[in-house]
Amino acid sequence: MRERLESLKQEALNELEQIESSGQVQELRVKYLGKKGLLTEILRGMGKLSAEERPIVGQVANEVREAIESKLEEKGQAAERAEVEAKLAKESIDVTLPGRTVHAGNRHPLNLVIEQIEDIFLGMGFNIAEGPEVETDYYNFETLNLPKDHPARDMQDSFYITEDILLRTHTSPMQVRTMEKMQGQVPVKIICPGRVYRRDDDDATHSHVFTQVEGLMVGENVRMSDLKGILLSFARQMFSEDAKIRLRPSFFPFTEPSAEVDVSCMFCGGNGCRICKHTGWIEILGSGMVHPRVLEMAGYDPQKHTGFAFGMGVERIAMLKYGVDDVRHFYTNDLRFLKQFNRV
Repeated sequence: MRERLESLKQEALNELEQIESSGQVQELRVKYLGKKGLLTEILRGMGKLSAEERPIVGQVANEVREAIESKLEEKGQAAERAEVEAKLAKESIDVTLPGRTVHAGNRHPLNLVIEQIEDIFLGMGFNIAEGPEVETDYYNFETLNLPKDHPARDMQDSFYITEDILLRTHTSPMQVRTMEKMQGQVPVKIICPGRVYRRDDDDATHSHVFTQVEGLMVGENVRMSDLKGILLSFARQMFSEDAKIRLRPSFFPFTEPSAEVDVSCMFCGGNGCRICKHTGWIEILGSGMVHPRVLEMAGYDPQKHTGFAFGMGVERIAMLKYGVDDVRHFYTNDLRFLKQFNRV
């Protein structure tokens, strides 16, 4: 058995001299020293030895194991160093080459417009209110004077999740939620920016998802003239110091009276051009005095409190401000388009 052990030792050391990779080192470790390896196989015959031979053979076996393990360790380290050096040589970097240019991103034009709108109204004493995009039918319609059988619901083809849960079609629910939290206290002065969803065919001027900013002011003796003054100040800060506005009678279920708001064309100064269809005016938002029913459902006494509300599409404001002719440009992430806007 001693001869077999010495022969195994020599065989292992010779084979280890030929290996070149750490994978081969592991293979030989299993081959010679594993549970089913050659050394283990030889040592299983020790039971047949006499009591005098066992210590001697055991010592030889330990010497053989130590010699093989030492060589495995040596070759393993050498193989790993060689592999690391080969990898470094293969992945070497020429530090004299010019680096790749890192392009700084731009603020998205819709974010620029939203932030400008927020700054304008914050400057006029309004606060910002935000709420869920997945809304209940109660807050999205019923509290805004749109009961389930109201024909005006057909004006907003909605994305329903269940019979009573839908993706909000406007940010008006936040107006009602805020009034409920105020519990009849005044004044209420908020704007509500956020994404809204309607089942619409996407084209140059429509999108099934878009961004709105709605505003609400409730207090004592709030009048239509207050609404006009605030919207005029907004138009002049957003478009031009010389901007003018006009209010045209309209209909919204949650306001009475209601008005569409036009701004003097910022492209021709109100003289008439292709953009304004030679009228000198461009529609920018809808507005009106909060319907008494809406105030009552939110916990306010319509005999004591009045208010106004307005809502605008951020995409439309951005299209007018930057001269964009297709709303889809805002959502296609075309860098040629986005790079036109100044970094902030």
